[in-house]
Amino acid sequence: MAREVDMKHWREELVAACRFGEMARARVLVRQPGPRKARALLESMLEADEGLVRQAAVFGLAELGGAASARRLEQQLVREEARGDREGDSVAEAITQVLGELEETGARASLVRRLERLAVGKPDLGDVNTIARALWHKRHPELLPVVRRSLEKLALSGLNSLGGLLVLLEKSPEALQSWAADGSVSVEHKTEVLTVLEEEVPETLVPAVLAFISTAHALLRGAVSQEAVYYCERLFILLLRHREQLISLLPPESRAELREVARRRVEAFTIHQGSLRAAVLLQYVGQSEDADLLLAHRPAEPILAKVFDEAIAALRGRA
Repeated sequence: MAREVDMKHWREELVAACRFGEMARARVLVRQPGPRKARALLESMLEADEGLVRQAAVFGLAELGGAASARRLEQQLVREEARGDREGDSVAEAITQVLGELEETGARASLVRRLERLAVGKPDLGDVNTIARALWHKRHPELLPVVRRSLEKLALSGLNSLGGLLVLLEKSPEALQSWAADGSVSVEHKTEVLTVLEEEVPETLVPAVLAFISTAHALLRGAVSQEAVYYCERLFILLLRHREQLISLLPPESRAELREVARRRVEAFTIHQGSLRAAVLLQYVGQSEDADLLLAHRPAEPILAKVFDEAIAALRGRA
């Protein structure tokens, strides 16, 4: 009886850790019962009515890894799709993401089957974007015909990561760099590629990122469109997510371009149309005098102001 209580407590602790983003603690909890016992407990959690419990189980099985986890997660993915409710959609999204991260070779096939099922109907654009980003982790030439067919069937009218995935699969690193610098390519299409690169930037594509920075610099020289603003937002997200890989290695020219782009976005800052990320980015590519710019455009709202204050302190500390 005491053992049952322990396992109930373990389950509650794991769900709470996953819910509040305490992933280091969740990893420790997954290992506590031992692999065999943990797998049995996690698979039983997949039968729960509560979506948060099932999501915690998804995390745990992904942490255990292996072919058995990949197979069980694919089975659960089909079940979650069949639910047709919001919780099922959330769990399906979690499974899609972890399948992209699993090293098992069968995980790519699972994701391809998921994409093919989506292409049959009229899926939510968020589901399409999630599967595209997961497949980027599993990039392989064999994906090209699958992605092309899916794009043709879906006939998506708005920005989507699947179109970005196709560009990344089709082009060599050198061709992508030229494509990113080509002014005749639409801003929207380039933005699609940035959303996929947020997941992972291979070392061979770092020169292409420099071309994307130059594009942002060119876009802000004249009248700034909404498409240009959104492009800059996605570029900032990419750079900040991979700051250790990218920002510290920027050559002087790219750093100067990025600094000017960030300054322009800070100057244009409004609560509805500004970029907090521009202020954060100036911490890494700015100079000490940029602290005065941030102070002049500091928002009144306390939470937003705190972001600016931290950037100001960092820049002044650097001086």
